[in-house]
Amino acid sequence: MNVLGIESSCDETGVALVSTSPGGALPRLRAHALHSQVQMHEAYGGVVPELASRDHIRRVLPLTRSVLAEAGATLADIDVVAYTKGPGLAGALLVGAGVACALAAALDKPTLGVHHLEGHLLSPFLSADAPSFPFVALLVSGGHTQLMRVDAVGQYELLGETIDDAAGEAFDKSAKLLGLGYPGGPALARLAEGGRPDAYALPRPLLHSGDLDFSFAGLKTAVMTQHRKLGSEPTAQQLADLAASTQAAIVEVLVKKSLRALKATGLQRLVVSGGVGANAMLRQQLDAAALRRGLRVHYPELALCTDNGAMIALAAAMRLDAGAANAARDYAFDVRPRWPLDQI
Repeated sequence: MNVLGIESSCDETGVALVSTSPGGALPRLRAHALHSQVQMHEAYGGVVPELASRDHIRRVLPLTRSVLAEAGATLADIDVVAYTKGPGLAGALLVGAGVACALAAALDKPTLGVHHLEGHLLSPFLSADAPSFPFVALLVSGGHTQLMRVDAVGQYELLGETIDDAAGEAFDKSAKLLGLGYPGGPALARLAEGGRPDAYALPRPLLHSGDLDFSFAGLKTAVMTQHRKLGSEPTAQQLADLAASTQAAIVEVLVKKSLRALKATGLQRLVVSGGVGANAMLRQQLDAAALRRGLRVHYPELALCTDNGAMIALAAAMRLDAGAANAARDYAFDVRPRWPLDQI
């Protein structure tokens, strides 16, 4: 079975072709292509929804042709067309859903709407070190920071989530306070490489709350306060130190809450996915903690940490193989800009 996946939830247009085979083998990524809108949105310091939607319209069909050519496939080889149904920006989601359903109708093939976060959650199954069920998942993607217990495809239990700013938002907003470019998270991480993580005593919100929820709004406020204390012309080293201290605070909360989730569930395997999952300090500290405790940590390939079509095609293929969803030739579509993962 060949599944074409289309991702258009925010500021990346992704298309991919994934194939499955009988016998229980994991789906195989045949080809994928991605266009990032970072350069377009950089001038505005963040994503402009209308511009994002219009750019998806321009990109999705050329990317589809590129993917099919790379895979050595044709439109006739597609068995299912999958697309991101939510959550995300409504206009951007409608572009991918509309193209997917129109293409499927033209080919007389079924479609399947996929949860964006389920795509992230399952994306490590495309890596060389694929996990196995059950596991705890740390989802750190954009405005989402969640810990989930995952027993099988479609069997998700929410353990904890952010109650205000997510980790990705904390990175981006702190970067903006420091005068860094968009996207802020990677820029802050690069600046932090030259700083001291213990230079400034920043808070670790909810670190000792006794639950598995997250809160990073207070950290952002503390970063703003500390930045003001540095005066109107902070030195390059002061900014690097503040970036390093900010990153250290975020990472410590993510690591310790993840370890507590593993202890609470009795599971030995952690899956980390989403854009923040590419953060080098987060990976280093999780790997070190796992080595000390005899745990396993799995990540997506770095190229698949950001939004992409591969994770959408993969999630659709795995849901279909597991009997957790049915593709249908019903080309009326809707999107769900807000859609809790544990309610799919």
